[in-house]
Amino acid sequence: MKETYIKQFAEIEPNNPVLIEGLPGLGLVGKIALRYLIKQLKAKKIAYLYSPHFPYFVLVNKKGNVRLLRGAFYYYKNPNGPNDLLLFTGDSQSQTIEGQYEIADQILNFSEKYGVKTIATIGGYRMEPKEKPKVFIAATSQEVLDNAIHAGATLSTSGSPIVGTAGLILGLAKFKKINALCLLGETRGYLPDPLAAKSILEVLKSTFSFELDLAGLNEEITRAETMVARLQQIEEKRALQAEETRKEDDKKTTYIS
Repeated sequence: MKETYIKQFAEIEPNNPVLIEGLPGLGLVGKIALRYLIKQLKAKKIAYLYSPHFPYFVLVNKKGNVRLLRGAFYYYKNPNGPNDLLLFTGDSQSQTIEGQYEIADQILNFSEKYGVKTIATIGGYRMEPKEKPKVFIAATSQEVLDNAIHAGATLSTSGSPIVGTAGLILGLAKFKKINALCLLGETRGYLPDPLAAKSILEVLKSTFSFELDLAGLNEEITRAETMVARLQQIEEKRALQAEETRKEDDKKTTYIS
């Protein structure tokens, strides 16, 4: 394999589709959001994306079978809204700069093939959430930006870079005359963050008018919060032990005049 390519195995006829992209990144926010969307909407898998720019190992399942890392496209026929959905997620992001551009370009080509006029990308924004995670928005057009803000997003701060596929799609979408927006959920970043993913999904379903029950994320959120609490306890204990050790060392210090 010398270049990124898409292997499609199901044909579709979508109605005014929107593409939503979410790959692993900070807090796995994009991956969690897309995984939940695919499961809840019972979206149909229609294509794989393979690339030599993914990490150089294979995944092994419980039966001992192996496969290459890949991305996957899914299709959801929206019965109650103006837009069908194309969903894209995968095992990994590209490990090279060239690959990031190549994969983003292939996603855009696939979108163009099916008449996608708007793409939404998802990622994490490193920040310690004080309450409910905010969702920051950046977009290629004012109309798209306003729609997402009306749905609950917050305008992204000026000068903040959006790294990886989620950002490059926005930059490259203009050349295809496709509108694009990026939704970034506040996350600590060092653990999977379903709460940030839930905040983003709330904005998405309002922006693009599709029904989605988010209650299924509550159990994941509880587990994640329990893990964070445990890590904080461990860190507090470590800091206390370090301080006690320092005090003991100070007592043992002698001065020779």
